Amino acid sequence: MKIIKNIRELVGIVPEGVLRKTGSQMDEVVSIQDAYLTIDNGLIMDFGKKGECPEAGDSDELIDAAGGMVMPMFCDSHTHICHAGSREREFIDKINGLSYEEIAARGGGILNSADLLHETSEEALYAQTMERVNEMIGKGTGAIEIKSGYGLTTVDELKMLRVIKRVKETSPAIIKATFLGAHAVGRAYTGRTGEYVSLVCEQMIPAVASEGLADYVDVFCDDGFFTPAQTDRILETGERFGLVPKIHANELACSGGVQVGVAHAALSVDHLERTTAAEIEALKGTATMPTMLPGSSFFLGMPYGRAKDFIQAGLGVALASDYNPGSSPSGDMRFVMALGCVKMRLTPDQAFNACTLNSAYAMGISDIAGSITRGKRANLLITKPLSSIATIPYSYQTPFIRQVVI
Repeated sequence: MKIIKNIRELVGIVPEGVLRKTGSQMDEVVSIQDAYLTIDNGLIMDFGKKGECPEAGDSDELIDAAGGMVMPMFCDSHTHICHAGSREREFIDKINGLSYEEIAARGGGILNSADLLHETSEEALYAQTMERVNEMIGKGTGAIEIKSGYGLTTVDELKMLRVIKRVKETSPAIIKATFLGAHAVGRAYTGRTGEYVSLVCEQMIPAVASEGLADYVDVFCDDGFFTPAQTDRILETGERFGLVPKIHANELACSGGVQVGVAHAALSVDHLERTTAAEIEALKGTATMPTMLPGSSFFLGMPYGRAKDFIQAGLGVALASDYNPGSSPSGDMRFVMALGCVKMRLTPDQAFNACTLNSAYAMGISDIAGSITRGKRANLLITKPLSSIATIPYSYQTPFIRQVVI
């Protein structure tokens, strides 16, 4: 057994069975001052006031929090970290005034990443991906969803997903895999989107399912990418093969993607930079988690998601990094939390819930991660002494982690 003692504040306590927070619940972050926590077999065993802390036995390991906070590690429910190389050239194009859509129309963006990935060996791709996973763990993230989508051929999509499976088997973080063959239309199918959709449905998804390589199926349903009808076909096919729907929607336009996602009971609908009252209304009363990606808004100079409006309408909101080489080259969830506060006007408590329990929900693991709850995985951050949880997004560049327990 491990015993963490001298905890000034144990933050993020959630009762067993609570899987997400919605509406006014987003304002609630329960904590205990002057606390202890015990871990057994990698799970949170117990916690409480320090006066109730059990005596350590000879075989127990003591961890001294030294007056810091203990909180659940961040959960990042939307990343593209299985990729080859980077796209600095496009960074310069953006500085020179080209939009995301213009870069894509010139054959750049996702297609450039697909070209690089095709030339990269599976071993090299695994090494690059693990480097990013370990970077994210060091910054406080203990659960990561990783998408394919830089293959855009059956062979290369399978290569990506085999790498993600290997990461899942070798990393201490919780890893979920998402098949995103419909991230863009592969170069060989330029001008033949319908044929590419047929390839995704008739060849890629059955191959992915036969090897058990993915948990989820995703589609980039947006202006210039895939239509709601095409998205509907792909999600329906994925469901028949046991893949749970997720969706990219409303990054570039009000695409109808949210409504398609809700129709398929998608676990999450992600991006949502462009939304109206219709999208909020569509999400009410559903099990789908609206997930916003402020790192992408920051890097691309795009609008930020209307998180406050969603919460005021009684919905929950998750935040994720969108860590990828083209539009959000950072997996720092502490910075995501800060952007949630500074740019989206979330309170620190709301942003904390969006980066922990709700993001865990958006990747289907809030029953085992995302909060301080007995029986959940002991993926924990021990911080340096902080005056309050607001210090984390406020001093967003000051190192705050004393130790990661994962």
